[in-house]
Amino acid sequence: MSAANERPKKVTTHVLSEMKMKGEKISMLTAYDYSLATIVDQAGVDVVLVGDSASNVMAGWETTLPITLDQMIYHGASVVRAVKTALVVVDMPFGSYQGNSREALLSAIRIMKETAADAVKLEGGAEVIESVKRIISAGIPVMGHLGLTPQSIHKFGTYTVRARQEEEAKKLIEDAHLLEEAGCFGIVLEKIPATLAKKVASELKIPVIGIGAGNGVDGQVLVLHDMLGINQAFSPRFLRRYHNLFAEISGAVGTYIEDVKSGDFPNEREQY
Repeated sequence: MSAANERPKKVTTHVLSEMKMKGEKISMLTAYDYSLATIVDQAGVDVVLVGDSASNVMAGWETTLPITLDQMIYHGASVVRAVKTALVVVDMPFGSYQGNSREALLSAIRIMKETAADAVKLEGGAEVIESVKRIISAGIPVMGHLGLTPQSIHKFGTYTVRARQEEEAKKLIEDAHLLEEAGCFGIVLEKIPATLAKKVASELKIPVIGIGAGNGVDGQVLVLHDMLGINQAFSPRFLRRYHNLFAEISGAVGTYIEDVKSGDFPNEREQY
């Protein structure tokens, strides 16, 4: 029996917790639209993340900062309509939760009501812990995100590996425990040393998902457009390309153009 056939009818936060206890790795990919989310879900991924990376790969912005709450809700609802089995997590965009826990709760409620997603994700540790607690107090599952936090790119000034220094690594560990104690069901660790990520995963009872954080964590996440080779401009060390859809799609479009120009398309069989 394939891994997909062994999955429960619906992946929940409880299922992810059980997977960690059993030592079963968790697979997670982004999706932003109905068509690709259908494929990703049917292929058997455990978690679909409607990431604010839609700002980059769908809208063409340089950072994740410009995408709005309304836009994230649009993408989230599109994905939820497609997904039957995977857990769907929607990123809370920049400006929808920082510095105001009441606004954070209202933003999270909008996401849950208007997308029918299973959970939300937000970036940061101690700085946003009040928002995390307030959202969870309303019964909304929250996934944390530590390490490289793209919404804070202007603070860091670089997308380089985070928490190499002892002080930052210590804070990351403390933040991870804070998020777990606040009630987060899982945490994403982005672009940090593999040894640090492994330490965090071993100390926490909740699942830890890595992206550029080595293989000592409980699962992995990649941006779909990156791993399929649609986006050719992004090539960090942690990215494994499983296909080159850029070349395939470009070739198909080129052939279509040739067929139209030559009059070969449509042929007699393709006409009424």
